[in-house]
Amino acid sequence: MCLILVAWRVHPDYPLVVAANRDEFFARPTAPGAFWPDAAQVLAGRDLDAGGTWMGITRNGRFAALTNFRDPAQNRNGAPSRGGLVKDFLCGDQAPEAYLERIAAHGRQCNGYNLLVSDGASLWWSSNMGGALRALQPGVYGVSNHLLDTPWPKVGAGKTALAQALDRLPDDEALFGLLQDDGIHPDEALPQTGIPLDWERLLSSAFVKSPGYGTRSSTVMCVGKDGWVSFDEQTWLPGAQRGPRQRYRFMSRAP
Repeated sequence: MCLILVAWRVHPDYPLVVAANRDEFFARPTAPGAFWPDAAQVLAGRDLDAGGTWMGITRNGRFAALTNFRDPAQNRNGAPSRGGLVKDFLCGDQAPEAYLERIAAHGRQCNGYNLLVSDGASLWWSSNMGGALRALQPGVYGVSNHLLDTPWPKVGAGKTALAQALDRLPDDEALFGLLQDDGIHPDEALPQTGIPLDWERLLSSAFVKSPGYGTRSSTVMCVGKDGWVSFDEQTWLPGAQRGPRQRYRFMSRAP
């Protein structure tokens, strides 16, 4: 993912609300969100190059999501797939804190990332680019391609929009609406991450549009206090054309 917005224990009926965009090259083969045939408890999209995923939830309420950390100078060719970290958490049974501690050494071999993991009882964040892993307190959070809550324009705007959209649940169209914000932010507000200015501009919007690279999917997920999970994923095609929308509803067995 390149933008993850999370409301954790803010809404009285939905303890976990997630709105997220995945940006990627359109040529990279991808399977849309679905329950996996080789891990039937996992609902997630799938990177068909490396086999991992960027975001998913399981039938027993385990959730994980990941963004890349943008720093071209530190990227290493041949590094382990970051999507494998999400996959391994979803397919495992370790508590979030124990999992993040266990993978710390392996995570340092990966290119930069942010990782969110939850077992339904707690939500944790970690990154291999700085900062101690931490349990998140109730609140609204955002992460793009830097550390959690780094005040990039689209992160700040997205958090504000998410907080406002919570009042409209269970109608999730406002959440999809904020993910389709394609406004480019002014140059003076942009981060300097080591890429050309024209790319900083392009990537400053929540919804990224360019011929070969852009937002591939928008996902809205809500976990109710009663355990019901809604998972909706809008696929996007080149030219910001709408593809299929996947819709899943199921009862989780989260603690």
